[in-house]
Amino acid sequence: MSVVGSAEDPAARLAGFRRDFYRCLPRRADALFELTDALLCSGGPVTSLVDLSLVAEHRRGHGALYDALGAGGIDVARLRVALAGLALPRATDGRIMLAVDVCNWLRPDAATSPDRLFCHTYGRGKGSAQMIPGWPYSFVATLEPGRTSWTQVLDAVRLGPADDATAVTAGQLRQLIDRLIHAGHWRCGDPDILIVCDTGYDTARLAWVLSDLPVLLVGRIRSDRVLRLPKPSRQPGAVGRPRKHGAEFACNGPATWPAPQHTTLTPTSRYGTARADSWDQLHPRLTRRTCWIDHDGDLPIIAGTLIRLQVEHLPGEHDPKPVWLWCSATNATTADIDRWWQAFLRRFDLEHTFRLFKQTLGWTRPKIRTTEAADRWTWLIIAAYTQLRLARPLVADLRRPWERPAAPDRLTPARVRRGFRNLRPTTARLSHSFRSWTVKTVVWCRGGRVCSGCVRLRAV
Repeated sequence: MSVVGSAEDPAARLAGFRRDFYRCLPRRADALFELTDALLCSGGPVTSLVDLSLVAEHRRGHGALYDALGAGGIDVARLRVALAGLALPRATDGRIMLAVDVCNWLRPDAATSPDRLFCHTYGRGKGSAQMIPGWPYSFVATLEPGRTSWTQVLDAVRLGPADDATAVTAGQLRQLIDRLIHAGHWRCGDPDILIVCDTGYDTARLAWVLSDLPVLLVGRIRSDRVLRLPKPSRQPGAVGRPRKHGAEFACNGPATWPAPQHTTLTPTSRYGTARADSWDQLHPRLTRRTCWIDHDGDLPIIAGTLIRLQVEHLPGEHDPKPVWLWCSATNATTADIDRWWQAFLRRFDLEHTFRLFKQTLGWTRPKIRTTEAADRWTWLIIAAYTQLRLARPLVADLRRPWERPAAPDRLTPARVRRGFRNLRPTTARLSHSFRSWTVKTVVWCRGGRVCSGCVRLRAV
């Protein structure tokens, strides 16, 4: 794997990643590489695969395009190492912030496609969620500290019918953190890597499985969860079995709330004043069911910090509900509380990435039948998005007449994509093995027939 360019040379960084990406394509390398370039240089949103074969950067026919997705190859392990070797954005305190989430590729009409699951999708109205067949993918991305529509996608794994989402995510995070440590992004003495997730994950279980890694987890929990306070101190002379849990803490029962350890008030530009109350040493009461049924020994006490976040208003909503967060760390300070809930709000930047994947890059547009082709197309989307991110400081703002000007460091991914075609000729093309064969010379054999050995192609 070649060394990516330094942080002071964006052009070398982009060229280095393009070289590394090309080396990750063992089969149909030129076709897959040109398909990615066509994805980046297309003039508008991708609506179908066959339209990409008409882009000038794609020098093959539509048959080669489908053949590349169906029979091509991508060395995913090598591509993951290349992604982990890129420079990572960091928070204001120098730590790495990762976000994990599941995005669904809905395929309700693909009855012959294997490994489909019922994916939870939200409707427009309240309580109108549906379960639609599709392929769920678990993504891990690095977050930036400020408000932005950019993230840095580092990994993606498709969930199968027999997979446990939390177990798959735990293994995915473990392998990713090992790659980040091997790439030199984290060393002993650095702040723990912060991982944020939403309500679909069992944050306490993730914290227990990843307890041997330098990570700190912050996840949202449902507003009807019931946690336990720390057990009270044992009184002298008490008899019987010692208690393992304290009193109940019901998130929807204010009567069960003790006085918070910390309360912070933070003014924000979008939500008004944000109030955060925190309680230390709260833990869920585990039972020997589901994932804990085969646990050896006593069930663990996974203590953490509970945070209740309440803002004055949301955009378009004047009566917002509180958000409950659970962090795997204890003995937090007021600065830690503010840092954790602000990091959780940055998790929603990943939704902008998913929207770009689907609406602009056309991730879910192709009617692909096999899961292998779907995985190849997913990694091509990730490679294309990574090139857009590396091209941010290199392209000019080709804005529409009705769009506002944007600073060079505030360009959105869609605007960077508009200028990538002008940038591409200055980067490594790497399709060196492709030759344009257009003129066919036919030599007739005796008897008026054409022998397969007599057909010659002349390069122009």
